[in-house]
Amino acid sequence: MIKKDEQQLIQAIRNLKKEKSIYIIAHYYQREAIQDIADFVGDSYSMAVAAKQSPGNIILVAGVDFMAESAAILCPDKMVLSPEPLATCPMANSISAADVLAYKEQHPDSIIVSYVNTPAEIKAVSDICCTSSNAEKIINRFPQETNIYFIPDQNLAVNVAHKLGRKLDYFASFCPIHARVTKEDLVKQQEAEPGAMFAVHPECGPELVAMADYCGSTAGIINYVLTSPADKFIIATECGVIHAINKANANKQLFLASEDLICPNMKSITLDKILYSIEQMQTIITVPENIRVRAAMALEKMIAYGS
Repeated sequence: MIKKDEQQLIQAIRNLKKEKSIYIIAHYYQREAIQDIADFVGDSYSMAVAAKQSPGNIILVAGVDFMAESAAILCPDKMVLSPEPLATCPMANSISAADVLAYKEQHPDSIIVSYVNTPAEIKAVSDICCTSSNAEKIINRFPQETNIYFIPDQNLAVNVAHKLGRKLDYFASFCPIHARVTKEDLVKQQEAEPGAMFAVHPECGPELVAMADYCGSTAGIINYVLTSPADKFIIATECGVIHAINKANANKQLFLASEDLICPNMKSITLDKILYSIEQMQTIITVPENIRVRAAMALEKMIAYGS
């Protein structure tokens, strides 16, 4: 139920974004009302593609900082706004360009595959980016004997390596939200909801992935639930996906694997902040050109390889 003050904010945002021709891109982990006012809602991969293909010259990105940076990297001729530039990702910030270059110095023939959940500086020292939706496909483009350094999500690296049956070097870091889900959490939910199918994001630990009926990206999980003949699901990813599934099909029973699956950085973006952002045209996200050009190469290669 949308409150009256929220309805007023939503209408004000819709009027102003139409007046200024602002295209709003939001992640599935955003608040429900923000997903509803967005022109496009998707996961990190589809957000990058949507930014590149956006019809207007002004894009507002309702997501954490690296998502707005990706839009700025891919769309140098467009203005990219962030309603909350302090919304960030602890995992993305766990690795530095110096870490990557130090590894590269010791392994000069290696390929650096960076998760799109990284700052522009990391993308700029990477050979190619990937997302959870295309990591397997992209890594499979390289011969088995290729030494690959996958950064910075160790769970995604281990889960992809196991599925593909190949070795990957990886940086020791993880998403603090997905890592909160434990086997005990899942068992408790399975006991409470017998017969429920279990869908898990590959940023969760390998122990959970081994128990899953389906493992995939945020968009993959949504598609799995919507196309499955089952009617009851336990989901291990951020709670924002529940809204996206319910909007498409209200007949599915959905249960989060843990009540802790809430990203405070994603949820720090509000309707008030979006309205202020498009009123004041703040905050404009820019990436230094020397970094942008190199980062764009890694992102463009991801889109080409992953499509």
